[in-house]
Amino acid sequence: MKSLYLPEVKAEEFEAAIAAEDSQIFWDLLIQPLHEELFRRQDFNFLDDLSEGQQLLLSYDYVQMQVMQGGFIQLIQNGYIGLLPTMPGWLQIIGDYEMAKIIDDVLKVYVLNKEELDKKTTVEEFAQLYNEYKEFEALDEKFRELNMPTTEKLLTYAKHHIEEFVKLI
Repeated sequence: MKSLYLPEVKAEEFEAAIAAEDSQIFWDLLIQPLHEELFRRQDFNFLDDLSEGQQLLLSYDYVQMQVMQGGFIQLIQNGYIGLLPTMPGWLQIIGDYEMAKIIDDVLKVYVLNKEELDKKTTVEEFAQLYNEYKEFEALDEKFRELNMPTTEKLLTYAKHHIEEFVKLI
């Protein structure tokens, strides 16, 4: 799908971000406009206006923030599980079969325990979920191990398909 929202980026900024030693600069160049527009709209339906690459980038950024902070249980409890179902297919497109499998495994555990995991919880009940669903521990750890390689694969894909992410001016 072609993006209905394509941020404009100066070609010099793009070249500088690509040349930088720190891949975070390129990541920020791609992700910041998406976050800003999402914040402006205050509506996750914004994802429907994006290319698949932009959707993956923005979805992965949210998943990464949640999982790196509090694991997949936090992601589920904060209502971001809806970002995961399309992610394995997108990750396979960029050649990241390991992360695609992790996300798929998370979805399997979630589906088997959906009723319990979707319940609103108190702080104490939330903390107890980590004891009850130990299967997420290994998935959280594997996600953390693969996070940087996945980010690099995303950035490599973006470099080769920049027209899917931004309009160079």
